[in-house]
Amino acid sequence: MNDKECMERAIELAKLGVGKVNPNPLVGAVVVKDGKIIGEGWHKNYGGPHAEVYALEMAGENAKGATLYVTLEPCSHFGKTPPCVKKIIEKGIKKCVVAILDPNPLVAGKGIKYLKEAGIEVEVGLLKEEAFEINRVFFKYIKDKVPFLFLKCGITLDGKIATKTGNSKWITNEISRKKVQELRTKYMAIMVGINTVIQDNPSLDSRMENSRNPYRIVIDPELVIKKDAKVLQFQDNKAIIITAIKNKETCLEKIEDLEKTGTKFIYLEGEEFLINDILKEIGKLGIDSIILEGGSYLISKAFKESIIDGGEIFIAPKIIGDNSAVSFVQSFNFENIDDIFKLPNPKFNIYGDNISIEFYK
Repeated sequence: MNDKECMERAIELAKLGVGKVNPNPLVGAVVVKDGKIIGEGWHKNYGGPHAEVYALEMAGENAKGATLYVTLEPCSHFGKTPPCVKKIIEKGIKKCVVAILDPNPLVAGKGIKYLKEAGIEVEVGLLKEEAFEINRVFFKYIKDKVPFLFLKCGITLDGKIATKTGNSKWITNEISRKKVQELRTKYMAIMVGINTVIQDNPSLDSRMENSRNPYRIVIDPELVIKKDAKVLQFQDNKAIIITAIKNKETCLEKIEDLEKTGTKFIYLEGEEFLINDILKEIGKLGIDSIILEGGSYLISKAFKESIIDGGEIFIAPKIIGDNSAVSFVQSFNFENIDDIFKLPNPKFNIYGDNISIEFYK
């Protein structure tokens, strides 16, 4: 196996941790000797051993004199686990190939420095872009402490998300909806506005086998959510309501009742909240990523604030053709084409008779 093939395998392994390690990064590692993989591993769960540890333990004594390929710079500090560089040195690794440096200030080049000081040959940058892509969320959150915001919506060919009566089931097909469930396992939280909760009463859970449920965030300035709303019925302490600070007095009894069921509250000044302010508060809870699922008011605000980091817009070959139907964006008044919003770096996917536009900053 050549260097590129070995790192490709490490990246493939890293992806096995999707939905299980947030807010930690996805990391994969392989140990290679005489052109053969003798050990491999990935970060399997938050707080658990790192990828390098699994790979080195599988390699055992044969790790001495071998090359370690790892998708992210090995850690050099004590966190929830001991530093990986110590084990790499102890195992007698001769060379370490790293795809990309860790932006965490606790690591940030220090892991590479320790390895070099121990006499280990180090190379950095192999498949750097691919390694970055699998950890977009981690890189954003570790740097800014603000969650990665991912837009998800399903629309008709004429840009509608529901009829004028609010009916939206189902615009997209089953294949697209399955992809949405995969997204719900990948990102830590789902965020919707109170109108979506009132109109659709969604559960906002993940229905994939052996997957964790995301946090469920509802923007509800007037605190009109009903206590029996589906998003509040899970006994997992993952429901979060963003509401106006004035409600701490006017709706105290309702708040206390909901808090007893595990619902958390974030209070903001005023009644018109900036999504940027919401993200900052959510980031303080250790939530590194959010899927924005609607409705059109929130999606439009996110575009206006230029705060969307990426997304996937699913498009069905259907036309409602009613000006009163619900558009997925609203209240834009551009006069010049040069000024309109343009999705960055678009990629096109096919899901049966649906297509999607996937994009990232």
